[in-house]
Amino acid sequence: MRIVSGKYRGKRIPVSKQFVSRPTTDFAKENLFNILSNYFNFEDINVLDLFGGTGSISYEFASRGCRDIDLVESDQRLCVFINKVIGELKTDAIKLIRDDAFRYITNCVRAYDIVFADPPYDLPQLENIPLLIFENELLKGDGWLIFEHSRRQDFSALPECFDKRVYGGVNFSFFKRT
Repeated sequence: MRIVSGKYRGKRIPVSKQFVSRPTTDFAKENLFNILSNYFNFEDINVLDLFGGTGSISYEFASRGCRDIDLVESDQRLCVFINKVIGELKTDAIKLIRDDAFRYITNCVRAYDIVFADPPYDLPQLENIPLLIFENELLKGDGWLIFEHSRRQDFSALPECFDKRVYGGVNFSFFKRT
């Protein structure tokens, strides 16, 4: 895994093969952040990274100048790994929260400019996540939910879904308040 752009651009982060996570590909990350950079000033936003995995998306936001990132991950081994990388990057922009993502969504009292969710593709409650984000008001008025999922899911019928992008095997659906 490597950081695609920003002040940490090109930094390679070795990921153990024993982790079951599926980091977003460099190609998909680069295209996603090209889209986001046209709509958001990274230095002025706060981000929630749900199902953080190896932390890849959070590192990209931090590298581009975002100073307020909450990364939620439940796996203890991944949390140890993420803390190690945060230390290596010498960043205080990323706050690691060890918690179940569904519990965090339900109990969160904060609203975000961007919520990025990349749950395991076979997660049974996966299709409920966009609804839960909106029901629990995790997005600011003009905030976006970016949902990474497999090609088996199609969220285009949801009124909040305004765009979908496909980069190889990576699918992003974009949501905002209607």
